[in-house]
Amino acid sequence: MRSITIGKYRERGPDAAQATRGRTVQRLSITFAHRGHACVLALSLASVAIPVHPQERATSPPEFKLSTAVGPAYPLGRAGERWAQLINDGAAGAFEVRTYPGATLAQRDPASEFGMLRDGGAELAVGAALSWSAQLPALGVYAMPWLAPEPREQEALAANAALQEQVAARMADAGVVALAVAPLGERVLATVKFPIETPAACAGLRVRVLPQRSVVDVYRALGAQPQTMAFAQAQRAFAAGELDGQDAQPSTLVATRAFASGQKFVTRWGAFADVMFFAVRKASWDAWPDPRRRMVRAAAQQAAQEANAIAREEAALAELTRQGVTIVRLSSVQRAALREMAQPAIAEWTSAVGADLAALARAAVATGVK
Repeated sequence: MRSITIGKYRERGPDAAQATRGRTVQRLSITFAHRGHACVLALSLASVAIPVHPQERATSPPEFKLSTAVGPAYPLGRAGERWAQLINDGAAGAFEVRTYPGATLAQRDPASEFGMLRDGGAELAVGAALSWSAQLPALGVYAMPWLAPEPREQEALAANAALQEQVAARMADAGVVALAVAPLGERVLATVKFPIETPAACAGLRVRVLPQRSVVDVYRALGAQPQTMAFAQAQRAFAAGELDGQDAQPSTLVATRAFASGQKFVTRWGAFADVMFFAVRKASWDAWPDPRRRMVRAAAQQAAQEANAIAREEAALAELTRQGVTIVRLSSVQRAALREMAQPAIAEWTSAVGADLAALARAAVATGVK
């Protein structure tokens, strides 16, 4: 074994005077060990006094997650994006809201989004009342069958303060704070062979619907064969002639190119309308200071006012017409016949929502359109 030690010394020479004047190099010990065919080099630095000047790390602002079931191509997703923008503008860098579309925080299941928000998977969300009613049935009051088939009725229902207060109280009990409500518009029935104008036209109709028991029950009461399936599966079913139609919003039909799948008729039958809720997890809301809560609420109300979903859905219907789709709007008499046929399912829906809320919703529609 051989050891070489280089002791302390003062650097000399013309270069040292300019570049390293007065610098002391610490002792460097290099030990060579030879064992058999292996050569081990041990390098140790003894008493090296290297000054450390740590730089202060920049801390990122806190991030709050905002969940939406769809992206900004749809009115609900756009409303969520706008809410996040308004909050971030008001926060001025103190914190940041980031949007997570496609219900990615709820395993891509909009029906699970309310529970995800309640349990802390996100701090904020914009969700459809019909989807969230899977976990809080009271929210289904806004989508009761044939409650508000006309746009002005949908606006009156969403704007009713008494109904909002009652529903918000139930949401708060479930761990979610409602900040604003806005109409989401109607759902229509897109079909391949003919429009749906009578109860008889529903018999045996194989139709893709939301995975909501209340919705499924209404279609079954009409004699249809409701099916819940993913988009890709539905496309294959349409191509194979195994699906006759689907329940959807007009904007969805445009975005998914329904006409290309053979859906040439759209019936505005007035069965289901919906609203969107701007909401915050209650535990987060309670922990926030008052200025932040006021700012977030004001941003939600502004985003709700700007959402204008009904007009966007009307524009989508116009686009479907340009694509060659036939739009059929049912009369009040035709709607009444369908509603009568589905009455058993509607009674169960009313029971799940609560008779008191259902009565309040009907009064809101009746007084709002006078």
